[in-house]
Amino acid sequence: MVFVKAQPGDTSDALIRKFMRKVLNEGILQDLKKREFYVKPAERRKEQKKELKRRLRHARKMRNNS
Repeated sequence: MVFVKAQPGDTSDALIRKFMRKVLNEGILQDLKKREFYVKPAERRKEQKKELKRRLRHARKMRNNS
């Protein structure tokens, strides 16, 4: 859970910005979007495999450029 303490002199806008920054850093919105719909285990594995291929391709490309 995200907590933001008000410091002396902080405006409500500053507190909202701090709160949103913490929420984004902790990945709460991404997790919420992932859990919005049920994903079959086979689909989840398929996406993980696709992501792994993408990462390997990127790593290979970066290695060749160096």
